[in-house]
Amino acid sequence: MPVITNINDLKRIYERRTPRMFYDYCESGSWTEQTFRENTSDFDKLYLRQRVAIDMAGRSTATQMIGQDVSMPVALAPVGLTGMQNADGEIKAARAAEKFGVPFTLSTMSICSIEDVAENTEKPFWMQVYTLKDDDFMQRLFDRAKAANCSAAVITVDLQLLGQRHKDLKNGLSAPPKLTVKSVANMMTKVQWGLGMLGTKRRFFGNIVGHAKGVEDASSLTTWTSEAFDQSLDWDRIRAFRKMWDGSLIIKGIIDARDAIEALNVGADAIIVSNHGGRQLDGALSSIRALPAIMDAVGDKIEVHLDSGIRSGQDVLKAMAMGAKGTYIGRAFVYGLGAMGEAGVTKALEVIHKELDVSMALCGKTDIKDVNRDILMIPKGFEGDWQTSGLTVPRLAHNQPGAWPTDEGQPGPTRRAIFTPCTYASAG
Repeated sequence: MPVITNINDLKRIYERRTPRMFYDYCESGSWTEQTFRENTSDFDKLYLRQRVAIDMAGRSTATQMIGQDVSMPVALAPVGLTGMQNADGEIKAARAAEKFGVPFTLSTMSICSIEDVAENTEKPFWMQVYTLKDDDFMQRLFDRAKAANCSAAVITVDLQLLGQRHKDLKNGLSAPPKLTVKSVANMMTKVQWGLGMLGTKRRFFGNIVGHAKGVEDASSLTTWTSEAFDQSLDWDRIRAFRKMWDGSLIIKGIIDARDAIEALNVGADAIIVSNHGGRQLDGALSSIRALPAIMDAVGDKIEVHLDSGIRSGQDVLKAMAMGAKGTYIGRAFVYGLGAMGEAGVTKALEVIHKELDVSMALCGKTDIKDVNRDILMIPKGFEGDWQTSGLTVPRLAHNQPGAWPTDEGQPGPTRRAIFTPCTYASAG
């Protein structure tokens, strides 16, 4: 096995071993890819404070995400087509996450089905769902997740329609993929990948084919995917999804403080600050730069996680210091999966954990739960020194800690919050 010291080592192997169309699917953003790039580069603008002569023994990266114990504040993000990066990829990634003690999130657009993953793992995993038009399919998807003992549902709200990804269009990467002479020729050079795919029966979208109305094979999938996503989505529709699922609920795709408050009010247990890895609205803020305004808006009334741009343990540490209670890796684990299968996902987690542990110690902290902004040097303007357009974002009132104030100002069991205004400068 080659010596792996960082996530980029895995990425280089992944690029050699995986067909180009699937590598490009992972390693690309929408339009100019500005947001895709800044998701990672903006972490570099945050500097760490090194401390010395502090007892560094007895360190712990263990914490909780939505009340579930985790060995470090990292979950595997939902990634579509994971089973095309490496045969049975979702199963392999879920096994690695389970053994490491971190959550695995299965995408609706996975190759392996909910049932496939459940049959090959022992602990509960999380299930990601899109906001689709078909109520019957959505309810059955939630029911299948419940039957598989999934411990949380993750609703992705930032994919009402697809951002244009140039590489995918040029490669014919769609659902299902449209193979070209060029892509087939490239696949033939990836012998290890090809042998793996020949050895598995799982090559199509296991959560959809045979489950969605009218989708009995890959040929009927194209029509379904072009019509399934709900462009008229609103928060009332998300409330309807909330009623379909009585377990822990995470809403993914929040990048604006106003939407964070809306997510809180539909009864979510956590939100994920995410711009879909820079694959939707190009020119949007990176997740790490969007995080402070969202934290300011919702405070401690809802658990806030961060996705998009995490490539190292130091990125995890910085996100936690900025207020997040958990983070997600997508591309980082896919690099490992495409490079070395389950062992590669494990290696990616090991690399991130070691970087997190050592960097936390050198910042003078021994428990990840004690990390805060004291360990950071944040440049002026990082949190949004924009020309104001007069936009006002509500901020949750903190006059009644631990209670959910009603609009009459009295504590109540509902999650209808009252707000106090604050000014949020936005690009004019």
